[in-house]
Amino acid sequence: MRERAKAVVIGGGVGGCAVAYWLTRLGWDDVVLCERADLTSGSTFHSAGLVGQLRGSLSLTRMMMASVDLYRTLGDEVGLETGWHEVGSLRLASSEERMEELQRQAGWAKTFGLPLELISARKAKELFPPMTADGVLGAAYLPTDGYIDPSQLTLALAEGARSRGAEIATHTRVTGIEVDRGRVAGVETDKGAIQTEVVVNAGGMFAAELGRLAGVTVPIVPMAHEYLITKPHGVPLEVPTLRDPSLLVYFRGESGGLVMGGYERHPAPWGLDGIPSDFNGRLLAEDWDRFEELMTNALARVPELADAEVIRLVNGPEAFTPDGEFILGPTELRGFWVAAGFCAHGLAGAGGMGKLVAEWIVEGLPSLDVWEMDSRRFGAHYASRDYPLARTVEVYSTYYDVKYPGHERSAGRPLRLSPAYPRLVELGAAFGEKSGWERANWFEPNGAAGDESLRPRGWAGQLWSPAIGAEHLACRETAALFDETSFAKIEISGEGAAAFLEHLCDNRVAREVGQITYTSMLNTRGGIECDFTVTRLAEDRFRIVTGTAFGRHDLAWIREHVPDDGSVAVEDITSKLACLGIWGPAAREILQAVTTDDLGFAYMRAREIAVGPVPCLALRVTYVGELGWELYCPSEFGLALWDVLWQAGRDHGLVAGGYKAIDSMRLEKGYRVWGSDITPDDTPYEAGLGFAVKLDKGDFIGREALLGVQEPKRRLACLVLSDPRSVALGSEPVRVDGKLVGRVTSGGYGYTVERSIAYAYVPASSAEPGQPVEVEIFGEWTAGEVAPEPLFDPAGERLRG
Repeated sequence: MRERAKAVVIGGGVGGCAVAYWLTRLGWDDVVLCERADLTSGSTFHSAGLVGQLRGSLSLTRMMMASVDLYRTLGDEVGLETGWHEVGSLRLASSEERMEELQRQAGWAKTFGLPLELISARKAKELFPPMTADGVLGAAYLPTDGYIDPSQLTLALAEGARSRGAEIATHTRVTGIEVDRGRVAGVETDKGAIQTEVVVNAGGMFAAELGRLAGVTVPIVPMAHEYLITKPHGVPLEVPTLRDPSLLVYFRGESGGLVMGGYERHPAPWGLDGIPSDFNGRLLAEDWDRFEELMTNALARVPELADAEVIRLVNGPEAFTPDGEFILGPTELRGFWVAAGFCAHGLAGAGGMGKLVAEWIVEGLPSLDVWEMDSRRFGAHYASRDYPLARTVEVYSTYYDVKYPGHERSAGRPLRLSPAYPRLVELGAAFGEKSGWERANWFEPNGAAGDESLRPRGWAGQLWSPAIGAEHLACRETAALFDETSFAKIEISGEGAAAFLEHLCDNRVAREVGQITYTSMLNTRGGIECDFTVTRLAEDRFRIVTGTAFGRHDLAWIREHVPDDGSVAVEDITSKLACLGIWGPAAREILQAVTTDDLGFAYMRAREIAVGPVPCLALRVTYVGELGWELYCPSEFGLALWDVLWQAGRDHGLVAGGYKAIDSMRLEKGYRVWGSDITPDDTPYEAGLGFAVKLDKGDFIGREALLGVQEPKRRLACLVLSDPRSVALGSEPVRVDGKLVGRVTSGGYGYTVERSIAYAYVPASSAEPGQPVEVEIFGEWTAGEVAPEPLFDPAGERLRG
């Protein structure tokens, strides 16, 4: 075995072999893959092998499509069988909401060029003769899906890696990770040490254990997953795979018989006290009692299964994660990467995942926006056993449930509570959760002042309340108070802080003390990696405020670039400070009543003030387009700050507001949301944020990439739809002159402008105001047009007060 390598991949399952394959294909021939036993002996060998491409996110779908592209050619490339069967897939709908789900997926598929077709129940039965069509309203058919043999695929990937120079070291157990000055220096194995600066933890269900060797949390819970295999009994060889989510089951053909499995409501986590060291190439005992629910459901869809002879019931552990997404990418330990947590999608995603991770390692950036899968997205609370377990069990048991956009998970809650939480409860808050924080989506008693007739049609009206409109209008007409404690807060300090931030930010942020600057941080392609405000607190201290869900991402991006000379310190101070936002025409009058300090400081300025007995840093900023302040105070003062402001606002019509009202108001103002409207794939000029780019300030990351793209070929456009109750939720296809041109990034209803609003990237030639467009919402094309933005208060007079 080699004593030195450019990269060491730990784990000889389909994930590890895919990463090794792509690393060598991208030119890294000095790679060692270490597998504790034989290839595929973890979870890979017992995978059911279904490959479905259409997923709930842009990046994951593209990753699955890349997998299929590889599987079509890999066998010929390496001279081995892969067991790829492109038989297509069926997804059944047995209720109106399931049909709506399929209609939404059909629109989503159009934006990728996937040939998904909505078909009748009769046609579905023709394609899959063993099924009964009883209760089936329709189905989605995607002919380019299929299934693959897990062991054959893995061996083919390993051969591809080996042929380009990789060493495949089976029966080689990694026992330690060598770390030197905060970065990987090598791995220890039972066969000797390997010096390396890149280690990829592709350990599958063992990934958490391997992470602990490096001091890195990898929140994975093995779940016992079962499926049965029947003897051949006349099933056509090339039947498509079949999923019936209402019955929680899936099927695929197997040499004239069937494979049937599913996701039961009462799953079985496994290995919580550690996985036995000799658990290699092994299965768990058959658990027919747990499988009975799925068997009963399967017989309702495929009655002939009752007479089929079962060869065996496969029961094997699969690595699942607390949010149902892969865990990929770098970690806080430099040089230590993760490619694990495939949630039973390992075979479907391995080809594309391996390519993505290898590109990320070799080129320094992923080719897709992968924050939803980034290993650094989990907070410190995921280091416990109970919280990840509760979340993962919920993910598994609700695997096939309809997920309305904005749906909230309930497991492990409440966990992170702001100081004002008791008051929010008293006021009737309907809570959502983000990054473990309980946050008010709206306050149900405010619904009495709202308008039920504005409830959007279809899915957009499911997770909705008339209180949202009431809170929106109260903020526009009087004032509203928002608890924004969950906002992520990062302090950058030190003698090198100003130069450091100027190097990372595309706007000029090292301005005078007290100045607030809106800026982005870009990658070397000019894509937007971070989007936030920076306040200069002192000559050598700055505070970043960013979205709740993006704090971990932004912190990781910043720390990745910190110099090693000690001149810059980076600290996450989110939990140290409470934050309340008060906005609206009456905001100044309310706040002035409880402070003796002068509130006359300008927009985008910060000042220390006292609010009643509470010391605050007041930021004159807004995400709703109204006069007001964000007030930051030490957390122990947060409850008192709420009480002081609430009491002062009683005679002014002050209303408690939630995040759904904020989202509605920000749409009217055209404020972007990172992760949907703007991503690492979008430049500021494409996103309409060129005003915040200062090319003349000197060099910064991404500047060179921006120099030639100031007149982009596509632009983020504001669309208003003709039907105010047809509300886009994101990902809907957009067409101009009958041609598909893009997809919706975000959408909602604007209660002041009384329009359904959607944002979408369209060709620059189609981004001019007045351009007719159409947006497909649940199978129906809704007319609209490009509108000048912002729709509300275009001169910004209200927020400047």
